[in-house]
Amino acid sequence: MSQTVSVPQGLPMERDAGPFDPPTRITALRETRPVSPMLFPDGHEGWLVTGYEAVRQVMADTRFSSRQDLGIIHVPYETPGMPAATEPSPQIPGLFISMDPPDHTRLRRKLTGAFTVKRMKQLEEGITAITEQQLDFLASLTPPVDLVASFALPVPSLVICELLGVPYADRETFQSNSSKFMERDVALDEKMAAFGAMMGYLGQLCVSKRAEPGEDILSDLARDPDLSVEELTGMAFLLLLAGHETTANMLALGTFALLEHPDQLAALQSAPELIPDAVEELMRYLSVADIFFRYAVEDVELGGELIPAGSTVVVSLLAANRDPAKFDNPDTLDVHRQVRGQVAFGHGVHQCLGQQLARIEMRAAFDGLLRRFPTLQLATPADEVPLRTNMNIYGVHSLPVTWV
Repeated sequence: MSQTVSVPQGLPMERDAGPFDPPTRITALRETRPVSPMLFPDGHEGWLVTGYEAVRQVMADTRFSSRQDLGIIHVPYETPGMPAATEPSPQIPGLFISMDPPDHTRLRRKLTGAFTVKRMKQLEEGITAITEQQLDFLASLTPPVDLVASFALPVPSLVICELLGVPYADRETFQSNSSKFMERDVALDEKMAAFGAMMGYLGQLCVSKRAEPGEDILSDLARDPDLSVEELTGMAFLLLLAGHETTANMLALGTFALLEHPDQLAALQSAPELIPDAVEELMRYLSVADIFFRYAVEDVELGGELIPAGSTVVVSLLAANRDPAKFDNPDTLDVHRQVRGQVAFGHGVHQCLGQQLARIEMRAAFDGLLRRFPTLQLATPADEVPLRTNMNIYGVHSLPVTWV
């Protein structure tokens, strides 16, 4: 490959290498210039980071801030109706994913007890029961069915609603609003209306939890006098959104990937004990939460390049997880692989708080699905499966499947 790859004009997003692989331009950049300048649609000269080591450094280095109120975070793709940013965004209370320590530390610490490995292990039985009930429902349907609507989305939604104490009956309104909020091409005013509706709903819920707490995570937080209702609402929004969007897309896209790699599917069916390793490998291989932003608070040298203060830095976790400098044959899905160090859950202080929960859900879901539906197959040609290339969390919009 030539050593000159042109500076990207905006983030390359076309999945031209196949539904599971990074865009070819991203892969080419990683091989030639893993820390690359990138011209943003608003004219900002920022950076795109695709190499494994450089991505880890950005995620762990406090000189790359997550705060949106510190400097302007430029967006690397067009958003209809979005004016060019001229000042930083206001900080949303409780949304600790867009904070730095010590604010991030204070809020995240309130939740670490809720998401310990021990607490998650205690929940495992309940998660398995929820999964099996949904598999019973799936088995009652006449195929072909959409695996997203009938299984991949309901399982993590049921789990996170129960865990947080959110009425499951309210999920559809929340999901349609969260979908609008996460879609890249939705006009800004629609996006903000969806966000406002979600925050309004969760604000009322948090007030009621404070008045009459139950046995759930939001009630535990509501009992904390140090947290304002605004902070509670922001935390609830983050947990609810992250708790179902990412896992739902991993379940659907992971199933699609296994159906497209029948040798790997057969290996799991004959040796279900491989499923925990397969989950790590699918996380590495698919990395559905791919793109994250940081703001350089000072000049930083990264991968032989000088990142000037004020730059927006975009990292691709998918590109990092496919870096041959870290993983052998990285573009091969191998359920026997002993994955170490995959960054699909992020890295550093912002590493995914719910990663143990996600692992338990995925293990239960893949185990149950392969056991109960051994003849599962696509009900449509693979190239007709609608991909979520327009969403901030990648996956499939639907996955028509059938079985004998």
